[in-house]
Amino acid sequence: MKIPNRLQPLVEDGLIDDVTRQLMSGKEATVYVVVCDDEVRCAKVYKEADKRSFRQSVDYTEGRKVKNSRQARAMQKGSKYGRASQEAAWQSAEVDALYRLANAGVRVPTPYNFYEGVLLMELVTGDDGNAAARLNDVQLSHETALEYHAFLIQQVVRMLCAGIVHGDLSEFNILVGSEGPVIIDLPQAVDAAGNNHAKEMLLRDVNNLATYFGQFAPELKASQYGKEIWALYTRGDLKIDSPLTGQFAEQEKAVDMRGVMREIENAKFQEAIRLARLNDAKKDSEP
Repeated sequence: MKIPNRLQPLVEDGLIDDVTRQLMSGKEATVYVVVCDDEVRCAKVYKEADKRSFRQSVDYTEGRKVKNSRQARAMQKGSKYGRASQEAAWQSAEVDALYRLANAGVRVPTPYNFYEGVLLMELVTGDDGNAAARLNDVQLSHETALEYHAFLIQQVVRMLCAGIVHGDLSEFNILVGSEGPVIIDLPQAVDAAGNNHAKEMLLRDVNNLATYFGQFAPELKASQYGKEIWALYTRGDLKIDSPLTGQFAEQEKAVDMRGVMREIENAKFQEAIRLARLNDAKKDSEP
C-alpha cells in the first residue's frame, strides 16, 4: 500500500521497511501492520487532539509529571506550545506505561520504539497467525470465561503493584492472543498514588470485567475483587501473588452526603465515557 505521510519519516530513517495494510482506525489512533527487518509489527499513529473523539479529561491527566516548569505553565495557560506539550505528554503516557508494565510482567504488547508520534510495537496474533481479535468479538465458554477473568484480575493486581491503573479496561481494550488475553490502549493510564481518581477507575475497570465475563459465568457478577484489591493496596499488603477471594465486607460508617454526591457525579461521568467508547467501537466495526 502507499506509505502514509505520518509513517514516511520512519521509512526514511530505516525503522520501517514496508507498510502492509491498515489494521484499524479508532478514536485515538490509526494502526498499521508494518515490516521491520524480518519481523511483522504494528505502528500506532496517534491522531491530533482536534481529530480525536476521546478527550483528555483532567481525571486522567491529574498527577502526571511534565519535563519542566515552563511546560507546566504553558499547559495550564493553554498556549500553542502548551497544547503541543500536553499532546506529547498524552502520547508518551502510553509508551511509559507499556515499558513499565512489560517490565513488571503484565501481558501487554512489547513496545519497540516511539518516534514522531508513532509507536512501534508487537503485533499480537491469534492461533491462526493473523492479528488477534478483540475480546468483545469472541464467544466464550463458561470455563474459558472464568479462566480469562482470573488471569485479567491477576494482571490488574500486577499493574497496581507497578503503580498503574489502566483507567479504561474493558472487553474493547483486550485482545485474545495465541497465549491468552493481552491488555492494550494505555494512553489514559493513571498513577495509582498520584491521582485522586485512581480508586474509582480501578473499581470501574474490575467491574467492567465482572460485567462482561458475567455474561458467560453469571457468578462473577456478584464478585467484589476491585474493593478487595484496593483495600489490600491501601494497607500496603498487596503483592502480585496475594490470594484473592472476590469477597469484601463493607465497614459501616456515617453517611457522607458530599461524598455520595461526588460518587453520583462521577458515575454519570464514567457512564458517559462508557457510552462514548461503545459508540466508537461500533463505528470501528462498521464496514
